[in-house]
Amino acid sequence: MSKEISTPVRTKEILEKYGFKFKKSLGQNFLIDSNILTKIVDQAKLTPESGAIEIGPGIGALTEKLAKQANKVVAFEIDQRLLPILEDTLSPYPHVNVRHTDVLEANVHQVIEEEFEKGQDLMVVANLPYYVTTPILMKLLEEKLPVRGIVVMIQKEVAERIAASPGSKNYGSLSLAVQYYAEARTALTVPKTVFVPQPNVDSSVLHLELRSEPPVDLHSEKYFFEVIRASFGQRRKTLMNNLQNNLLGKDKKPAIEEVLEETEIDGRRRGETLSMEEFAKLSNAFYSRFNS
Repeated sequence: MSKEISTPVRTKEILEKYGFKFKKSLGQNFLIDSNILTKIVDQAKLTPESGAIEIGPGIGALTEKLAKQANKVVAFEIDQRLLPILEDTLSPYPHVNVRHTDVLEANVHQVIEEEFEKGQDLMVVANLPYYVTTPILMKLLEEKLPVRGIVVMIQKEVAERIAASPGSKNYGSLSLAVQYYAEARTALTVPKTVFVPQPNVDSSVLHLELRSEPPVDLHSEKYFFEVIRASFGQRRKTLMNNLQNNLLGKDKKPAIEEVLEETEIDGRRRGETLSMEEFAKLSNAFYSRFNS
């Protein structure tokens, strides 16, 4: 049995064998610590019946760990240069399928339909490139895929923002956007020293458990997120200021004051102090007044 892909020695051998050079533009950082990869996969709680979806498999270090636990693994890889490497490193695992596709452009619903059994337990598990973390996560969540959850390694600071609670300095529109679709928690911190090449910052493993239904009742999901974005437009400004400047306009000041009074939300507060329930109350009240 060949050594695990994730060891520093084997990683170096593979890269040298194929003369692989990292592309900065693709945010490629490969993990060379088997224990951390095991911990990531443990977070996904896969069974021998589960399917796993991976994004950016690199040379297959995490893919291999997933393949040892899951019934099937489908990985999206954007970099054509990695395809022959993956074909080689993952040859012992016939139940792994690598698709040469940018996940942001892929029809993931269709891929799931083609690759997995209907109703199969599915998890997304990935080490995401820093530069596209948010667009990929939001695509996976907004498309309401039939997956149980998402376990991703991302920049530590972004993970903290996603899992933040109201009132903390990290809490913002990203926290609310993700937590609307999933329960979020950071599972472990990963030092930058366990990657090649070494990134400038540490990473965190984020665990998202998808909600079966939204946590709040809304008149309009789209408008709810517009209100949130407007409320965080300028973080240092009050809710009243932000709603005037970024959502409704200065001429609507009296109406904004009335809605704030009606919802019992103090306009002098800042966006980061409002809970999701308060944002829902606010957006529903504004929507009823201005859009019905």
